[in-house]
Amino acid sequence: MSEKKMTSSRRLNLKSLLLSIAKNLLEKEAAQLITDKQNYMAEHCPPLSLPGSAPELQDLCKKLHQDIDRIDEERYDMNSKVDKANKEIEDLKIKVVDLVGKFKKPALRKVRMSADQMLQALLGSKHKVSMDLRSNLKQVKKEVKEETAEVGDWRKNVEDKAGMGGRKKMFEGET
Repeated sequence: MSEKKMTSSRRLNLKSLLLSIAKNLLEKEAAQLITDKQNYMAEHCPPLSLPGSAPELQDLCKKLHQDIDRIDEERYDMNSKVDKANKEIEDLKIKVVDLVGKFKKPALRKVRMSADQMLQALLGSKHKVSMDLRSNLKQVKKEVKEETAEVGDWRKNVEDKAGMGGRKKMFEGET
């Protein structure tokens, strides 16, 4: 099945429509935030009415200080909750990366090490392992084959086979 390709003008038109819809949504969201803030301030912060006498002003100041202290405690509690949640999120991200294994493996360099050095690096300095390969080989005894040849006078044998006549005797002996 072949997929129909979208023309560039259609793609551009769709892109501009998406951008205009997104712009309208952002404007509505900003307006909603402003109205929410005004409603919250009207609900939690009534308009200030300043009394005329000094004791009433002192009572008002005490009340405002108590409100400030209460709000600071709430803000501190909220900040600590957010910090705890952020730390938990970071820990979970690290766990996910460890489980998925999407970290880059470093480029390995060629290192010339003897077998003894490699074992010492792997096992640590506690284990002293010698990697003498020749000591681990099996000892094989060579079997000496004894030739049971007739031992005779070697001069006679050389004289019989010497020269052309000797070769002729070798061929004649075979037939």
